[in-house]
Amino acid sequence: MRTTLVTGANRGIGLALVKTLLSRGDKVIATSRDPGGAIELTKLASGSSLTVLPLAVTDAASVAAFATAVETLVGSKGLDVLINNAGIIGPRIGTAAEPMDFEAFAETLAVNTLGPLRVTQALLPLLRRAKGAKVLTISSAMGSMSHSRSDRIAYRASKAAVNKVMQGLASDLAAEGIAVAVAHPGWVRTDMGGSGADISPDESARGLSGVIDALKPNPAGAFFNWSGEALPW
Repeated sequence: MRTTLVTGANRGIGLALVKTLLSRGDKVIATSRDPGGAIELTKLASGSSLTVLPLAVTDAASVAAFATAVETLVGSKGLDVLINNAGIIGPRIGTAAEPMDFEAFAETLAVNTLGPLRVTQALLPLLRRAKGAKVLTISSAMGSMSHSRSDRIAYRASKAAVNKVMQGLASDLAAEGIAVAVAHPGWVRTDMGGSGADISPDESARGLSGVIDALKPNPAGAFFNWSGEALPW
């Protein structure tokens, strides 16, 4: 049974990924900053192969304690798949030419860019134990350098930065047989995407699970759409 870990799984795409993975037969570890408030997620854990753990991706102590808990769960088999999904939209109003809330900008980078790196590094010993481990970070097409718009610049910058970080990890880990990539989940009907978005969380999750299945080690890294097509960096 494959063990897959999903961060930021209390709602939206993360919760849909948990449901999809459980239906496929995966053993799933899911995180929430406040598991006590993640009612639907904790209900899923009853009588299933789901374990819910607390995690704040910006807190070094939280990440260290989390990594210890995950090691206890996976043991010598290691962790097969890590999905870095936890993220925030950051300042909703603000272009690069307008007055900026720099504290909110820094928080967006801390969660969306440094968070996935912090978590991946903490879990890397467990990924190395598994054969053919995979790391997928949920990014956004808004972080592609081919898009020149400046609205929600903090979010765009954080996703462009995490793309580069994960491309670097892909280069570092390919020789060890660990696949690392980033994916755009689509414009999804979530609190972040809004009710007028193109696809449901379940559609996005099904597509992303296919992306994970197809991942192979690549020193150049890869950026995928939720449906599997390659996207420009």
